[in-house]
Amino acid sequence: MRILAALCWLLAPALAHAETKPVVPDPAVLHDLAPTGTLRAAINLGNPVLAQAGPGGPAGVSVDLARALAARLGVPVAFVTFPGAGAVSGSAGSGTWDICFLAIDPKRAEGIAFTAPYVLIAGSYLVPESSPIRSPEAVDRDGVRVSVGRGSAYDLFLSRSLKHATLVRAPTSAEAITAFAQDGLEAAAGVAQPLAVYAAAHPEVRLLPGHFMEIPQAMGLPVGRPAGAAYLADFLAQAKRDGLVRRGLEVSGQDPGLAAP
Repeated sequence: MRILAALCWLLAPALAHAETKPVVPDPAVLHDLAPTGTLRAAINLGNPVLAQAGPGGPAGVSVDLARALAARLGVPVAFVTFPGAGAVSGSAGSGTWDICFLAIDPKRAEGIAFTAPYVLIAGSYLVPESSPIRSPEAVDRDGVRVSVGRGSAYDLFLSRSLKHATLVRAPTSAEAITAFAQDGLEAAAGVAQPLAVYAAAHPEVRLLPGHFMEIPQAMGLPVGRPAGAAYLADFLAQAKRDGLVRRGLEVSGQDPGLAAP
């Protein structure tokens, strides 16, 4: 037993190295995911559930996934940060990033190939405390102005689904909340978590119960890169099985229960 224990102790560094050593993928995968030799990850800082800005650079579950993918590919990672999701999806054909972290949407899918979701969040509404609106369904009526972040998943969704209310677009989701408050709008749409934080600090507004949409957050890459798309899908499936998504959410102060199954 002592000999076996000593042998395990001697082999431990080698085994750990073997587990973390990247497996060199097919050249077509590297061409699709890291054509410059570096994995360039677009990070949307407008959604604090997925990423947060910090003095040492961005952090959060999307950043953790990008680092893990780069390690698996055996390439360095570089983060290309954006203030909102619309800016990320709008630059899909610019060649400035290789992977992104965005909500799945049919319009975006014209230029971005998405994986399965890794996080499921809700789209909710803020309204003034004195508002007669009591449910998400009651928002869609004449005279109701809804503040949204331009190009966000809820902007795209509400553009298709609202029949009577009017959308008022701000450059980012954070600025949409500011516009709602400053301009006296009837509602603000956004990710439930930051809206709840705002409502907790501002008693003059309240978060409507329920939600108007579920927002499936996924990894993606520009269309036309089939080898990279297949590899990315396999990577994310493994990351979910290994608990990387849940851990990334928890470490960054988010609810690990938001992880997609």
